[in-house]
Amino acid sequence: MVAGTGDGQPDVETDEELEELLGFLRDARGFDFTGYKRSSLGRRIRKRMSDAQVATYADYRDRLETNADEFDALFNTILINVTSFFRDPESWTFLQREVLPELLAQSGTDDEIRVWSAGCSSGEEAYSLAIMFAEALGLEETLDRVKIYGTDVDDEALRDARSGLYPAKVLAPLAPELRDKYFEQNGARFGFRSDLRRRVIFGRHDITRDAPISRLDLLLCRNTLMYFNVEAQTQIVDRFHFALREGGFLFLGKAEMLLNDSDRFDVMSMRQRVFRRRPGEATPPYQPAPVKIRAGVGTELHSMARHRQMRDLILDASPSAAVAVDSEGTVILINSHARVQFGLTSNDVGRPFQDLEISYRPVELRSLIEQATHERRTLRVNGAERRVGEDLQFFDILVQPLTGSDGLTAATNITFTDVTVATQLKSEVKRVREDLETAYEELQSTNEELETTNEELQSSIEELETTNEELQSTNEELETTNEELQSGNEELETMNEEMRVRTEELDEARAFLEAVLTSIAAGVVVLDKDFKVKSWNRGAVDLWGLRPDEVLDQGFFSLEFGLPPEELRETIKSCVDTGKRGAPVPVPAVNRVGRAITCMVQCSPFDGHNGGAVLLMEEGRTNSSG
Repeated sequence: MVAGTGDGQPDVETDEELEELLGFLRDARGFDFTGYKRSSLGRRIRKRMSDAQVATYADYRDRLETNADEFDALFNTILINVTSFFRDPESWTFLQREVLPELLAQSGTDDEIRVWSAGCSSGEEAYSLAIMFAEALGLEETLDRVKIYGTDVDDEALRDARSGLYPAKVLAPLAPELRDKYFEQNGARFGFRSDLRRRVIFGRHDITRDAPISRLDLLLCRNTLMYFNVEAQTQIVDRFHFALREGGFLFLGKAEMLLNDSDRFDVMSMRQRVFRRRPGEATPPYQPAPVKIRAGVGTELHSMARHRQMRDLILDASPSAAVAVDSEGTVILINSHARVQFGLTSNDVGRPFQDLEISYRPVELRSLIEQATHERRTLRVNGAERRVGEDLQFFDILVQPLTGSDGLTAATNITFTDVTVATQLKSEVKRVREDLETAYEELQSTNEELETTNEELQSSIEELETTNEELQSTNEELETTNEELQSGNEELETMNEEMRVRTEELDEARAFLEAVLTSIAAGVVVLDKDFKVKSWNRGAVDLWGLRPDEVLDQGFFSLEFGLPPEELRETIKSCVDTGKRGAPVPVPAVNRVGRAITCMVQCSPFDGHNGGAVLLMEEGRTNSSG
């Protein structure tokens, strides 16, 4: 547990350590949890710290730096993967009966239908969508028209989703006919049918940072927004609004709401949390004020124009990228470096700042502008990361409010300083310093880098498949793997059949030998090297009256029956030691009915079971009575 101050007030240093830990997670593994609610996030991190027996955030960061496996344990604790097929059946029934018919009606017969399951976890929701569309459109039309994207930040959950394999317990919510139609049994689990599986594309995507999938007809994000704070929720809803087509549907979880968004979304069912994107562009939260031109003499206007032109030239030639936004949220300046660096044009001047990608990437700037304006101070963001293709860029961002003559903030100037080289050099120095510690740490670091690279490559491949729609090859590889597994299973079955045949042959041989021994009228007793009884045939039973279960594994010389065994000890030992068959030995005995007989006993060496002897007992002449 993380302690607070003695008076019961929250520990400020502890809060700062938590923020530092979140920044470390973002920089080290690319997981940005800064938008999550601090109460629930801190509680889950402290739970993992308690399990790992770590007391402070600083110590836990040291644990993460020295143990790469701890990242997986922490992320599994933070990321809650609760899902199932057709979860909340009432909501899915509304989606099938009310939403789906309107969605199909407003799309052309040949138009592609694009669906996004954001926060798909292990894939049950995405596959539920595929089943729903296949039941509504038919399998063939679904394969031609429907494309479903499933995204999440949990790589382990995505691996389960891509496999499409689920135990029978997970498929329990499905009707038996749906399970038989869309799943094929694969050992102890069931795999989603391969042809429809190709229309479901999974990839890693962070809804708080990454650009959304566009031109969507239906977007599901259920019980995910509730883990984020209000600011992060606003950013995510902005991205969802951009992603949906006009008239597209947004399906949220029962614990989530769209507040103050009536200008962008119509409520289709508040009970089921289904909303529709309104036609046309949504009204931006900041409306640009009309430019007011003061009437004046031509000379004054000409002078002002010259001064403005000179000022614009100076700002345009600034060595750092700069963008200026007025108090109404409208872009009023983009210098040349900003246009080149961020792909902007002069036509973007006059547009709402929130409509530009730069407003939320590489960092969310709108909230920073509001904070700087409210607090009337300059804010700095160091080392903001921006990905361009396969390259990473880093910027120090300065958000500076500009105050007018009336003392009010008239505009905000945002400066981007490229520190990519410096950041890369710092990273390189840190890496070299770590490599010099010990050979073991160097090997461990290398392995971790290789694992990270493999994860990034896999993630990049999945993202390319998401955007370029190249998932078919991966599915073919999975089919090949299934065929190999099937071939392996067939080989095992062949081996099992051979073992069964051999077992039957052994059983037949054993039965044959037992029949031979049973058919011999004389008593046959087989002893092992320790002179314990290993076989006692029917002739011995008829002669002495002892059953096999009474004598098996018993010492022969300790048995009490009509034949005195001690008189045969020397004969048996001699036979075993010399390995030669002895002559028949007459031994006075009493048979099972109490009649005195002379028993002829012949001892032969037994080659099986590491030696022993075989005794052949036959009744000789009857002894004469007194």
